[in-house]
Amino acid sequence: MAVQQAHRSQTSTRSTLRAGLSALSLAAGLLCLVPVAQAQGASGESLQAQIDTRAKAVEAQLIAWRRDIHQHPELGNYEVRTSRLVADHLRKLGMEVKTGVAKTGVVGVLKGGKPGPVVALRADMDALPVKERVDVPFASKAKGLFLGKEVDVMHACGHDTHVAILMATAEVLAGMKDQLPGTVKFIFQPAEESPADFEPDGSNMWGAKQMVAEGVLDNPKVDAIFGLHVTSGIESGKLGWRSGPAMAAADQFRIDVKGRQTHGARPWGGIDPIVVASQIVLGLQTIQSRQVDAMLEPSVITVGTIHGGNRMNIVPEKVEMMGTIRTYDEGMKKDIHARMKRTTEAIAASAGAEADFKVLELYNATVNQPALTEKMAPTLKRVAGDGNWMISPKLTASEDFSFYQEKVPGLFFNLGVTPKGTDVNKAPSNHSPEFYVDEAALVNGVRALAGLTVDYMTMAQR
Repeated sequence: MAVQQAHRSQTSTRSTLRAGLSALSLAAGLLCLVPVAQAQGASGESLQAQIDTRAKAVEAQLIAWRRDIHQHPELGNYEVRTSRLVADHLRKLGMEVKTGVAKTGVVGVLKGGKPGPVVALRADMDALPVKERVDVPFASKAKGLFLGKEVDVMHACGHDTHVAILMATAEVLAGMKDQLPGTVKFIFQPAEESPADFEPDGSNMWGAKQMVAEGVLDNPKVDAIFGLHVTSGIESGKLGWRSGPAMAAADQFRIDVKGRQTHGARPWGGIDPIVVASQIVLGLQTIQSRQVDAMLEPSVITVGTIHGGNRMNIVPEKVEMMGTIRTYDEGMKKDIHARMKRTTEAIAASAGAEADFKVLELYNATVNQPALTEKMAPTLKRVAGDGNWMISPKLTASEDFSFYQEKVPGLFFNLGVTPKGTDVNKAPSNHSPEFYVDEAALVNGVRALAGLTVDYMTMAQR
């Protein structure tokens, strides 16, 4: 009986020990899952609570910056006033600042009080050649030069908000500098839309690609990069993102069809390039519908311009066409290029004409690294709040943020700016002269970028 009691006692003791160890193990595991927002700063207040407090405090200035930049928009590679505003602000915050990167870009480096990873945050600064039709006191009346021609200029894609959000984020994080376990690199980039001072030809660089070439991701080497884009397609303050391919690659193509000129009353006396061009347009549409694997990824081929002839009774000698290609998979993109060239040349040859097909690769697909997206999604959900976030659909728009993501893990997400209660399907889209921003949404952009930065750094310490 005593032996049995001793055995039961030892068994009970071992069970208690196992239960205790299991509890400790579980607690350790749960500790890794505790939101980084609960990590304590020197003041005892959680880092995320500090971010929220500081973001709210800077909100009025955030909106003032946005309105000032909106009223003074500048086209790609001409962002002189904007970059000066940014650089002055970053210097006041005590950062190391480099200007003139990729022409007008600005880079600020904030070194935290503790060692850790390097996080980059990016905002694009350029506006569009659009005449504003939004009735606000700070509406743009600016003019600018686009490829040598004077045009109206507007922040019709919301880059004014991106700059203001990142300036405010810089102020928030600079105020927490001593508590940051890492370094933040603030990248203010020119010419995301396109350069306004030269025509892309495949041999020149601009925007993100040029910044990468000039070493923006080095010294110190960036471990991860985050960026956002405001959109009319989501209601105000709501966040959206998706893992993997999120935005399409954008390529520009040009087709020159050469026939033989003749009188319009005697078309058999020549080779009609207009008829050939029409057949090519139709032939190109069969590439997506009948040739490539539609189950792999979607794709778009659009012929946007056709120019040929100058008189109703003359069959012209040549026709020029230009258009855009949108894809999400690199292999599929190359395959479509090859099929387009083959289709164009074969159709032309069948009529005795000649065709020259050229493609200019502009931006690659924006691909959010799955591992990074999964890791940081809880941060975005927390910032947005229950019911205020979404997994975004793939967008056929393009972004040169992709060039950063090709070098380091990156996450690009959307911030809705269409006022609540407005049908987002009817709201004027980005690039519209009537594009409207609900400024109440902007502080969520600050909270998201600052939260992603702090959470990524803190996770790296575990």
